[in-house]
Amino acid sequence: MGARILVADNLPAFRHFVREVIRKHGGYRVVAEAEDGLTAVQKAEEVNPDIILLDISMPQLNGIQAARRICQMAPSAKILFLTQNLSLELLLEAMRLGASGYLIKSQAARELVPALEAIRNGNTYVSDYFRWRDE
Repeated sequence: MGARILVADNLPAFRHFVREVIRKHGGYRVVAEAEDGLTAVQKAEEVNPDIILLDISMPQLNGIQAARRICQMAPSAKILFLTQNLSLELLLEAMRLGASGYLIKSQAARELVPALEAIRNGNTYVSDYFRWRDE
């Protein structure tokens, strides 16, 4: 059956890209999508996904605000932020919230599946972009 995923991103084309990456890999399935933070919170409560892919820049509620609510309503769901935001400060805030990972959208083609695998195995994942920044 595979891990159940909620994809929350305001860009339909990016949600489609994520669905395709997940479909080709197997072991995961998208059970719901949301185009804004408020809908993400509602869908998280409705479908109780295993993993939530959450953009930060969304209408209604941003990803950080949505994650705060989701952590209360669906505490077993693991959150992977999937964003264009390159701020180390925002990465640290996301991880303090209890996120399982932080992935830069431009790296998603290469890193999405390894990030999902890490998270499913109980580990955290941070995009290579930030690892290279420390060197």
